[in-house]
Parts: sequence; C-alpha cells; structure tokens
Amino acid sequence: MTDPIADYLTRLRNAIMAHHRVVEIPASNIKKEITKILFEKGYILNYKFIEDGPQGTIKVALKWNPQTMQNAIKCLKRVSTPGLRRYTGYKDMPRVINGLGIAILSTSQGVMTDKEASELKIGGEVLCYVY
Repeated sequence: MTDPIADYLTRLRNAIMAHHRVVEIPASNIKKEITKILFEKGYILNYKFIEDGPQGTIKVALKWNPQTMQNAIKCLKRVSTPGLRRYTGYKDMPRVINGLGIAILSTSQGVMTDKEASELKIGGEVLCYVY
C-alpha cells in the first residue's frame, strides 16, 4: 500500500455506501488524529483504538440519520497524494463548500482543521476535504 490515508478514506467511503454501522481500519498515528478530528466535528458517532498486534486497529462507528438513512459524511476527498503533494499557506487556506465542510491539514503543530490552522497562522499539507 503506497497511500495509507487514501486507504483510510476509501474504507470509510465503502462502509458508508454499504450502509455499515461500524468499520475497522488498520491504525497509524496520522489516522488516529484524523479520526479524532472527524469525531470532534461531528462526522462520526464514536471511535475506539484497539491495540492488538504490532499495528492495532481503529473501530469507527458511523453516524446515520435513522429516518432518511443518510450519513453525516457526504464526501471524503483526498487532496494531497504521494505523487503530487498539495501545500497551502494560512492566507490561501482552502474553503470547503464555502465554509460548511472542513479541510484536514498536516502542519508543523500536528494534524488540524483549516480553521484551526488559520487561527494559529500556520500552513501545511492539505490531506483531505470532508463534507
């Protein structure tokens, strides 16, 4: 696997399309940070880090609307790839759906959303868009 973040997003997308309630994903530190951000912003219902074996897994409970069977996540889009890295400064921060979605960035101060990075006036690598 050459792009673990793309694999993480694809597993979430596939679970949403198959109407699963829970999805298990191999863990890494950056995936754990992205999962924490998704939980804080209300895109997932809950998560749990399971330490088994050398790598561990992340169990993510997806958030569903029971009446319409719509998921809280409409789109997960990978922006920066191993073949083409995308960086941004704090003045040129991307706006996802005019501020309704979030962009997740990897900065020198850790993984954070576009709004948090703008407040701290730091730029970084744009990992993905979520809305």
